[in-house]
Amino acid sequence: MVAGSEVLVDTNHMRNSVGGLKSSGLNHMPVNMALSIDELRTKANELRTSGLNTQQIADELSVSQTTVKWLITEGVSETPPDDIRIGWRTIGARATRIEAIGLILADIIDEELGIEGTDTVVGISINGIAFAQSLAGHIDADFAIFRSVDGEGAGHLSNKYGNVAGRNVAIIDDVLSTGSTMSKTIQSLRSEGANVSLCMVLVNKTERNEIDGVPLRGIIRAVNV
Repeated sequence: MVAGSEVLVDTNHMRNSVGGLKSSGLNHMPVNMALSIDELRTKANELRTSGLNTQQIADELSVSQTTVKWLITEGVSETPPDDIRIGWRTIGARATRIEAIGLILADIIDEELGIEGTDTVVGISINGIAFAQSLAGHIDADFAIFRSVDGEGAGHLSNKYGNVAGRNVAIIDDVLSTGSTMSKTIQSLRSEGANVSLCMVLVNKTERNEIDGVPLRGIIRAVNV
């Protein structure tokens, strides 16, 4: 398992023109990640005490649910799961940076399907939502949210946002660890009548290039060697 380290981001006098927006930042913003297994275990148990379930803790720590279960059951298994922790707070802290990722995803959509080839962009809660919304804006598509759940549940497509029935759909999440959440999302959207044409993530922690017959694209691939 690989944990991240502190990153100092110097944004003094920075001008970001992504999407026509401009922003200037503070000088040297510390972005901290847990440095050890013990720190991750402490954080996981703090989140559990706060009422978060395994799926939500996995989202917060950017690790797999298997890793979360190992962290919060200290002593049950001595061997840690094969996992890599991903931190992207430097991106998530600024709307303009999220917009920049949205532009990258839009370029991938254009390469894979063509800009007109996607009717609805679905973000998996919680970490895929902001990127999906940005992408939908860039390609003028509808936007929807899929609520992932803990355990064996299938999840739920929110009825407060865009439709997927009879539409070409792209699914967005931040990190793909095992593919189980993405697979559940694909199956659930298909049951709603969607044609799932592409899955995209910021970081693909596997060697997979497709899930359930759907092409999978990651901006970054991170695998153990």
